[in-house]
Amino acid sequence: MNQYHFKQSFSADSALSDKLFDLLEDTFPGLSSMAECGRKLGASWETASTPFIRFHDDIAITHVGVLEIPMQIMGQRLTVGGVHAVATRAEFRRRGYYRQVMEEVLEYCDQRYETIVLTTPQPEFYLPFGFRVIKEYIFKVKCDSTGGTDGLRVLNFADIKDFTLLHRLLETRTPVSNIVGVVKEKPVFCVNEGSRPLYYVEDLDLIACMEIEDSRLHLFDLVATQICSLNEILARIPQPIAEVVIYFSPEHLDVKDVQSFPHEFDETVLMVRGTFAAEGEKFMLPRSARC
Repeated sequence: MNQYHFKQSFSADSALSDKLFDLLEDTFPGLSSMAECGRKLGASWETASTPFIRFHDDIAITHVGVLEIPMQIMGQRLTVGGVHAVATRAEFRRRGYYRQVMEEVLEYCDQRYETIVLTTPQPEFYLPFGFRVIKEYIFKVKCDSTGGTDGLRVLNFADIKDFTLLHRLLETRTPVSNIVGVVKEKPVFCVNEGSRPLYYVEDLDLIACMEIEDSRLHLFDLVATQICSLNEILARIPQPIAEVVIYFSPEHLDVKDVQSFPHEFDETVLMVRGTFAAEGEKFMLPRSARC
């Protein structure tokens, strides 16, 4: 039984990616296609993630990945370590391998980051390693938008202009919230959002990660150099909207009568190890940044 550590990238072993995704696809079906989508958008998993892997007979049996996420938390810019894609093959569980790899990961992270984050449906796996659950909130706004001009179009990444536009805005974006927001991050965004429709509002130079369900708008993230008001976004949606559900702190959206509700996004919780200045505030880590 050997454990190999790849501290910087997958470049040390060209076959490592295939071995890793054989494990990850077994644990997270569909993750390989999401990662491939990220590669097509020019933000590959292999250049973003530092893999810690344990092998058995050249088969990857346990993995914990580490990402760097540039964030703004309570108005301060910092680089956060993101733990992701934690997996152990079923037949190798309960043997202590995950603990060994996680301890190595935390030794690596504690030398580099004051804050480590992850999202998970199983917080009990991380509590023994000093992670704690941070409560998150969604925000709801009632509105009576009757429908405006059709100012949205779906980005087409087969078009080099849209491909370039996405990268420009990801590189120059302002945080969607000063409480918890992301700046200049591509790989996690592209993996999480690249297979979904991304809507571009040309006159606002804004990408919206959103879904419309009947007359309810779900707003997950905004990528722009300047965040505009919610009313400006609604004015570009051609259909009536009676309620907006916002999955990030909406202080930049110039909205009134906002109601906040504790919420577990997609049945996952946010966990943090180390300092976290936004603890106790009402916010949500955007879908595009969850790892």
